[in-house]
Amino acid sequence: MKWLFTAFLILLAAVLLGLLAYQDPGYVLISRGQTTLEMSLSLFASIVVIGFLLLYFLIRTLVRGWHVPGRLRRWRQLRRRRKARHSSNRGLIELAEGNWRRAERALINHAKDSDTPLLNYLSAARAAQKQHAHERRDHYLSLAHNSAPGADIAVELTQAELQLAHGQLEQALASLMHLQSLAPRHPHVLYLLAQLYEQLHSWGDLQALLPKLDKYHVLDEKEHERLSKTVYRNLLQVNGHKAENLNSIWQQIPRNLRHDQDLVEVYASHLIALEQHDTAETILRDAIKREYNSELVRLYGLVQSTSPDRQLQQAEHWLKGRENNANLLLTLGRLAMRCELWGKARSYLEASLGNHELPETYRELGQLLDQLNEANLAAEYYRKGLLLTI
Repeated sequence: MKWLFTAFLILLAAVLLGLLAYQDPGYVLISRGQTTLEMSLSLFASIVVIGFLLLYFLIRTLVRGWHVPGRLRRWRQLRRRRKARHSSNRGLIELAEGNWRRAERALINHAKDSDTPLLNYLSAARAAQKQHAHERRDHYLSLAHNSAPGADIAVELTQAELQLAHGQLEQALASLMHLQSLAPRHPHVLYLLAQLYEQLHSWGDLQALLPKLDKYHVLDEKEHERLSKTVYRNLLQVNGHKAENLNSIWQQIPRNLRHDQDLVEVYASHLIALEQHDTAETILRDAIKREYNSELVRLYGLVQSTSPDRQLQQAEHWLKGRENNANLLLTLGRLAMRCELWGKARSYLEASLGNHELPETYRELGQLLDQLNEANLAAEYYRKGLLLTI
């Protein structure tokens, strides 16, 4: 439409000029020195217009020719980028489908021309990791860092994840410590550190990390509680050989976790082993009062406090409604033996066996019968207990 309108204007101008030239062709005289040139005005005007058009098209052709190399370069760049986009998309699809070798090749082929070389190299590193090609993986991570110097955290996070996945724990620790110095509040850095410390059984470091995990909401409530219990259970185990250290760890445990029966069980077991019987009795009694637990009741029977009669009275309070509980009856038998109530002890132990046969109940009853000079029957109970352990 534009060209049609322009042609119409040119035609109209030519017609008008033709009419003017027909009515009065005019006269033009050009003189220079001894040379003169004469022509009609219409001819002169035609020469000027044609000359202008020729000059215009000549200049335009030269300008276009001058820009040809640049346009050719831009065309090649666009072509390479289209190929790079296609190759990147293909590589990501192969990666999602688990075709690691094809994914790596597609992601790297045109990475330099990609709009997102960082993504290409990081994805290629993951593909190489899946093929156990750790040298290629590290090479791609280095290329990723060079392609986007401002993306240190993203690159090192990927590196740490891959190192953890491959079990390169020392290298992962170095990467994560550096990351923590760069971004001490980064949730994913803290999450990976927690994973690493748990794998390394570095319970002290993990204990120090727990407040940050809570403050920055790295874990949900259930997972944070699980991790906290794991940390303090293992710290109690590690420090269980010395009463001072054991009690120090117990005091460091948050109050809500001190009611956890698994932790109470570990703590009380070590207290009994260290002959801290009165402390163990208090801890176990309070825990069982809060919530009855058969395993804690069993441990309560192993406590040799300075007041065994008071222990027996307390355990007998728990018997109401639990008359057939083998562990509780075993505990009552042990406590009655400690109080030298031989008849009551025998009744409790025999009742325990009547509900559930436990090797330790046979052993306790055998010891009691030895005390009562019933050696033959004691030997029989020892034999039955041993058979249960085979």
